[in-house]
Amino acid sequence: MLKKYFVLVAGLLVVMVCLLSLFWPALLWLLMIILPVTLLGIFDMRQTKHALWINFPVVGHLRWITEYIRPYIRQYLFESETDGVPINRMFRSVIYQRAKGALDTIPYGTKVDTQRVGYEWIGHSLAALHVNHVMADSRVTIGGPDCLQPYSASIFNISAMSFGALSNNAILALNKGAKIGGFAHNTGEGSVSPYHLSHAGDLIWQIGTGYFGCRDQQGNFSAENFIKIALLDNVKMIEIKLSQGAKPGHGGILPGDKNSIEIAQIRGVIAGQTVNSPATHSAFSTPLEMMFFIQKLRRLCAAKPIGFKLCVGNKSEFFALCKAMIQTAIKPDFITVDGGEGGTGAAPLEFSNSVGMPLREGLSFVCDTLIGFGLKDEIKVIASGKIFTGFHLVKNIALGADLCNSARGMMIALGCVQSLICNTNRCPTGIATQDPSLVNGLVVEDKATRVAAFHHKTVQAAMQIINAAGLESPSQLNRAHIYRRTSQTAILRFDEIYPYPAKSSFVAANYPKNVAREMLESTAESFLPEHSVVKSSAGLTALD
Repeated sequence: MLKKYFVLVAGLLVVMVCLLSLFWPALLWLLMIILPVTLLGIFDMRQTKHALWINFPVVGHLRWITEYIRPYIRQYLFESETDGVPINRMFRSVIYQRAKGALDTIPYGTKVDTQRVGYEWIGHSLAALHVNHVMADSRVTIGGPDCLQPYSASIFNISAMSFGALSNNAILALNKGAKIGGFAHNTGEGSVSPYHLSHAGDLIWQIGTGYFGCRDQQGNFSAENFIKIALLDNVKMIEIKLSQGAKPGHGGILPGDKNSIEIAQIRGVIAGQTVNSPATHSAFSTPLEMMFFIQKLRRLCAAKPIGFKLCVGNKSEFFALCKAMIQTAIKPDFITVDGGEGGTGAAPLEFSNSVGMPLREGLSFVCDTLIGFGLKDEIKVIASGKIFTGFHLVKNIALGADLCNSARGMMIALGCVQSLICNTNRCPTGIATQDPSLVNGLVVEDKATRVAAFHHKTVQAAMQIINAAGLESPSQLNRAHIYRRTSQTAILRFDEIYPYPAKSSFVAANYPKNVAREMLESTAESFLPEHSVVKSSAGLTALD
């Protein structure tokens, strides 16, 4: 019915304007509005893709306009301080404030509901210490017995974000910020670019399943190409990426519109094509082979710290890795635990929402397993996933991490406005795009200073909390310091929710009953649980 009204009204308007213009010629200017709208309506009625446009010409476009502006209207006008997602306004604001050196205190008390289930806090001490502004104890040495070049890392670093996912100016600013602040910058799996090296900031080179930067023409690992980058002075540690929190078990994605000639040359792929990294590594297929691969990398890179990153999936698979460490006596220097809530520029909704263990559970499980196998003293653990404030650092270190990484926090310090279009190459702040006209808006000098300031003030806030608890160093934190409301009437400490296992108890003949299933299922010869599933021509079949 609206189609008939549209044709009638549009026709009448054109006729009326033409007639009235005989007496008032200036009215002809209205045709500059009426004619394009009329043509749009005619197009809507003739196209066949959208029923709404056919039945409601011109007016039907309002739905698309409303859908487009909805996130911005909500974020800037209606969102409260604490209910925004993925990152609420409270955390975004404190990151901006600290990055810019603005006032970061809050008036009139907390906006957080302290009575809600899940509320967490640290117990302060009546023997609190004076705040240590020097923060000399806020660094951790990474490197086990086989490491000849241990690295002294900050407790707060830049998590993995590749050049390709981020722009060249974003990488330059992050790395210069890391140089200024004396903390590490993880390259992401997109390899080491000239922008990572330009300001000589410390790098953690991440090697993913695509082996970008150290691959041959067939996409397999190349020792020759690995050595060229691994021996660079800037590269302080090597990280093997098994999986990431945003899309565990899926592999990386570089959209074709971001895969420029420059990026393709750095990665060793074909420009303009969407690059999907394999879900698994081709250099090893079992836990034992993985340990030998770690040993190989350690030898090739002159014994710099070697580690791996994963989002925990099947618990028995991590048990299998620990068994392989025990069997081969080859151990990584560090393990990065990524939470299932991890962020990225491009990931399928199902993987972001419903695959992978959240950081809190994954971190406590990994630390407990390392303790149970007697490995924790030699292996440092890095926590990665929604870490924005000093309390986030303190909480994850108390759970068992030795240090923490942040990706989205550093992006916000760069100026990210959470427009949620990272996967479109249209990032308005020039961070997650390869469009030169947008990238040029990101001023490296200014943003590098902001990244360094955010890091400094966040670590300072963490140290203030640690001192308030009567402690001198992050290494003194443990689960007994953190409390959580588990119901309206119950409060538990983290050591009650996540009790520590006895050291080396998993390697004893009478290991704890609560890990019996994982011990039974896991084997150093296979990642797959041995006793819970079997291989068949139809796939994986559960056993009774």
